[in-house]
Amino acid sequence: MRVGHRKALTAGLLIAAPCFPGLISCRSTEWQGARARQLEQPGAGRIQEVTVSQLSAWIATRRQYTLIDVREDGEWSCGHAAGALHIPRWTLSERLPCLLPDRDATVVLYCLGGVRSAAAAATLERMGYRNVFSLAGGFKKYREAGLPVI
Repeated sequence: MRVGHRKALTAGLLIAAPCFPGLISCRSTEWQGARARQLEQPGAGRIQEVTVSQLSAWIATRRQYTLIDVREDGEWSCGHAAGALHIPRWTLSERLPCLLPDRDATVVLYCLGGVRSAAAAATLERMGYRNVFSLAGGFKKYREAGLPVI
């Protein structure tokens, strides 16, 4: 197998990881940890997070918010939060202003573990959205909490 094919195969396995959790490599985890540290560097600002228990309380009190899954298509098709919109991170800045023009609306973003959603939240804050939250622990914690999944 040529090196190029090996990289493509590895990339395919990482994309499939949400359906097959045992396929996540340590390189993926190391990258996520480095990315999380990068987001917390001085001057990068602090992204607001909402915990799964806080989100549960919001659901119980019928607080108005828009829940957005920023994961890729393959991850979304393996399961997602009930009521969530699917807008992959790379298309969020283009699509959200049309779908949610109110920059004061509460937006909760989630990915698998919280790194991509934190980066997406930072992007939305730079775009002028004022009430943006990243779900702490992402879809993993959401599912573990027993919240509704489709």
